[in-house]
Amino acid sequence: MLAARLFLAFVGACYLFLGVWCAAAPSQTSESVGFNLQPGSGQSEFFTVYGGVEFAWGLIFLMPLLWSEFTRPLLIACVLIHGMSVVFRAGSFFLFSGLGTTTYVLAGVEWVIFLASAGLLAFTTWGTKAS
Repeated sequence: MLAARLFLAFVGACYLFLGVWCAAAPSQTSESVGFNLQPGSGQSEFFTVYGGVEFAWGLIFLMPLLWSEFTRPLLIACVLIHGMSVVFRAGSFFLFSGLGTTTYVLAGVEWVIFLASAGLLAFTTWGTKAS
């Protein structure tokens, strides 16, 4: 389904951008989400996980542009990744205080991606069977 492939490509492009931004400006990006990077190990961890892993997610979510058969498995992955982000983020709202604006913005984005990917997965799974 073209809509699902384009949606995943958009998510992938966003993660590529975030990965590059986190790797290029780790102090700025870490401070925006409340991290205090320790010199050396802290910087390496943020660079690797927030730069490298987000960049990898970007490449993964772009794969359906090349191989359409990856669309459904990657929609499932998108639902799982963002669904767990929603669950854990909601838990963090009860566990922690002093959350900044960026945290709430990220929560909203996670909800949008989760709901959109779940809706597309449902449509590609059941919508095509109904026709």
